Amino acid sequence: MELSGSARKVVVFDYGFGNVRSAERALARAGADVEITRDFDRAMNADGLLVPGVGAFAACMRGLRDARGDWIIDRRLSGGRPVMGICVGMQILFARGIEHGVQTEGLDEWPGSVEPLQAEVVPHMGWNTVDAPAGSRLFAGLDADARFYFVHSYAVQDWSLETHNPSLRAPLVSWSTHGKPFVAAVENGALWATQFHPEKSGDAGAQLLTNWIGTL
Repeated sequence: MELSGSARKVVVFDYGFGNVRSAERALARAGADVEITRDFDRAMNADGLLVPGVGAFAACMRGLRDARGDWIIDRRLSGGRPVMGICVGMQILFARGIEHGVQTEGLDEWPGSVEPLQAEVVPHMGWNTVDAPAGSRLFAGLDADARFYFVHSYAVQDWSLETHNPSLRAPLVSWSTHGKPFVAAVENGALWATQFHPEKSGDAGAQLLTNWIGTL
């Protein structure tokens, strides 16, 4: 899967909490020119910034702030420059995370709380389908029964952001279900994110990453 013309430059932000090598390989497969780094200037100047995340919400937030990732994400989005979060890299984009009764402040790009999944079996680990809305560019070209790889014990289960200005496009929110529905992906201007791991989701994940790279 190669893009026409010159490859888009994508930085996988290396702040110590993500499968950066898996992300690098998947993005390269999707046609990007990929670099793993926490260098400020390179992260700021790339066509796209991918923020992975594995582990606890609070630890990821500490690592991100220590690497100035919170400032980089804010500055990129202020300039309309694309950012994509994966797994906990998506969760930290919300207002807060609640783990073991402890609340940790997130980046607050979107309102809402990341809370424990309400299901008989936790973590949610394995393949699941995603209900994407009409007009989704992230899931373009993918069948409704396409399956993606999830591994998580927490999620956002209540989406509350609304857009009242008719000139602004409302965020597109995709859902999946494990016990009860939870947010599986969001497309909101320059900021996109997935709860699942596209880099571990085979051909469907490769198509999804190709779709994102194609918007850069």
